[in-house]
Amino acid sequence: MSDHDHEHHHEHVPVAYKDAVEGFRLDKDEFFKSMPGSPIPEAERAAFDGLPYYPVDETLVFDDRVLEPYTGDEPSNFQIPTSDGKLRPAHRAGVLRFELGGAPRQLTAYTFDGGDGESLFVPFLDGTSGTETYGAGRYLDLEPELDGTYSLDFNLAYHPSCVYDPKFSCPLTPAENRLPVRIEAGERLAPS
Repeated sequence: MSDHDHEHHHEHVPVAYKDAVEGFRLDKDEFFKSMPGSPIPEAERAAFDGLPYYPVDETLVFDDRVLEPYTGDEPSNFQIPTSDGKLRPAHRAGVLRFELGGAPRQLTAYTFDGGDGESLFVPFLDGTSGTETYGAGRYLDLEPELDGTYSLDFNLAYHPSCVYDPKFSCPLTPAENRLPVRIEAGERLAPS
């Protein structure tokens, strides 16, 4: 038997969910600190030591959500206001339902002109907005799973770029996406 004739035993263990989210957060912090395109103003990047987050909470992941048709009173096509006083054409793509705090909840998902029609933008306000998180809301970007459902994962909730630099134009959260509960997941503001 030569030196090269030996068996390799490698266990392929899937990455734990919490570790995957924490890895994603580290990558995002590195991008914010050092990469072109970071929303952190260049003069502030040297002092940037990472975004503040809530601890990962697996109970705030809602898999297999079906995008149901929007049946509300607002028009399907509308102009969403932005943080810099502009209007951006948007479409109410449908509604995602889930249960939280012992009650049924729903968030409206939106698409924008020029998108692929499958990627969904879900801004929301909750009981932390304006104190622990940005007052105009946080965002979720959803991509369809292979079976066409969506995963509503609040651990991936993020602040819009205008939180870091007002030069960015960020859509404001429509009133229909105000949740009357606290969502202690995802990005938060630094304690003051």
